[in-house]
Amino acid sequence: MKKILLLLPLLLLISCYDAERNCKDFKTGKFKFEYEVDGVKKTAIFERNDSIEIETFEGKTDTASIRWVNDCEYVLLKLHPKNMAEEKAIGMKILTTTKNSYTFEFGMVGVDEKQRGTVTKISD
Repeated sequence: MKKILLLLPLLLLISCYDAERNCKDFKTGKFKFEYEVDGVKKTAIFERNDSIEIETFEGKTDTASIRWVNDCEYVLLKLHPKNMAEEKAIGMKILTTTKNSYTFEFGMVGVDEKQRGTVTKISD
């Protein structure tokens, strides 16, 4: 019984932990997103201001509009879609932040399937 009483304050402290989210620090700037596809490392570089995001991936540049839902969530919509899939909006949600990176969840708006990734801020 004493062991349980000793663990209770520890459990309360752990349950009060809230992940750091300084999302405003990532609304603008230049960023790098690295991920793997079939064991091959891919890198996308993008620059974002409050309403536009310009991404360069494998030598191609694309532009999307940004609509901020709140400080940590926004919706991307490609300005010049090349096919039906690119016409769909992408919902982005920043889950946690560090000094120069953030972990986020993303997926097509209205679809339950989500993916996660980490972005590093290169410059302001």
